[in-house]
Amino acid sequence: MTHQQASATEPAIIERSEHVISRENISDNALKVLYRLRNGGYQAHLVGGSVRDLSLGRLPKDFDVATDATPEEVDALFRNCRLIGRRFRLAHVHFGPEVIEVATFRALHGSEPETDDAGDRVVEAGRILRDNVYGSLEEDALRRDFTINALYYNIADFSVVDYTGGMADLTDGLVRLIGDPETRYREDPVRMLRAVRFAVKLGFRIEQQTGECIPRLGSLLEAIPAARLFDEALKLLLSGQGVETLAMLRRYDLLRYLFPQTDALLNHDRHGVALAFINRALANTDRRIGEDKPITPAFLFGAMLWPVVQARSRAYVEDVASPAQAIQEAMGDVVERQLRTLTIPKRFGVPMREIWSIQARLERYRGKRALRLLGHPRFRAAYDFYCLRADAGDADPEVVRFWRDLQEAPEEERPALAGVNKPGGRGRGSKQSTDSEAATAAQAGVSEESTE
Repeated sequence: MTHQQASATEPAIIERSEHVISRENISDNALKVLYRLRNGGYQAHLVGGSVRDLSLGRLPKDFDVATDATPEEVDALFRNCRLIGRRFRLAHVHFGPEVIEVATFRALHGSEPETDDAGDRVVEAGRILRDNVYGSLEEDALRRDFTINALYYNIADFSVVDYTGGMADLTDGLVRLIGDPETRYREDPVRMLRAVRFAVKLGFRIEQQTGECIPRLGSLLEAIPAARLFDEALKLLLSGQGVETLAMLRRYDLLRYLFPQTDALLNHDRHGVALAFINRALANTDRRIGEDKPITPAFLFGAMLWPVVQARSRAYVEDVASPAQAIQEAMGDVVERQLRTLTIPKRFGVPMREIWSIQARLERYRGKRALRLLGHPRFRAAYDFYCLRADAGDADPEVVRFWRDLQEAPEEERPALAGVNKPGGRGRGSKQSTDSEAATAAQAGVSEESTE
């Protein structure tokens, strides 16, 4: 279905008695926004992911509103409103920590390069750089990305308005682009990543035409700013279904545009050790998200790149004084290359490198150095990282057991366990024996990961 063909389509109106959406499950603040817009003489619809999730019996995390009121008219209605954005002009209505995003219906656009004298729309090489030309509800629906995100809950009569067959695709479990897939991906290549994210999140399939051109068009992502790809990578890997997401990214050959070095290594991972480690890190993060525990991208991004750091360090061993120095050289090289594709902010990059640096120190557990390392602010994250490596067959389970015992021991007993014979002295520590508990230590997770 192209934009031009769809524009003549009459919408399906799903009456209140024919759908499961209830105002009881809609945020009170979203209802306030909807009713004030309606009472002000404007159209007001709940739209997008919230309508999709409510239709599936899920509770949305946030609520977006679409209206024919311009951002300035919305601003005039709400004292707690802030206008934001340049690429897409939006109104944010603030209610304490909750923000209701209000967007004005936008018009359809062509694929030809164009600029508007007023700066309302800019399209280059088929890619939308700015789009603030307003239109009708119908046009707004047809310019959205996926059918399942183009459903509108009308506060006027509590019906759902469906111009694109989104309700049928929800029933069939399909992620389908609206319009010609190649055109839509060229407008915004990030839609390829969004297709994967929605498919995994909802347990849906990517519709055939929507999916079959992704491997061929994936290189369009190279034009996306590294900072935006970082944001998309966070949404993908911290979705709570990281293991499935990684598998689908590789299936559609998209991992190479987020983590090119990791993708190249996994394609030659004969024994599967690298993939096993990354999957365990993702599964651990998924579990923590499911348990509403804190997580940090530093740990997960570190896991995605660690096998590459190891492989690169082996190339430096003959050129530097020690394996530790080889790791340091490899870390710098790997991070520098990664930043060409995907930004890793310093607040995550610094602790990520500290976690890597501590890996070798964990294996030198003798004397006072062990006690000093135990007090390192990044020790726990580095230890949990090592545990996952051991579980994947990439590290020594005896090391895991030693550090677990040292952490669990009363403080006064730790010097003896570390082999410290007397104050100021350093004894020879002995490796602990392994047992079946070693493997379970790897599931300790990242309970004290840094969130700075």
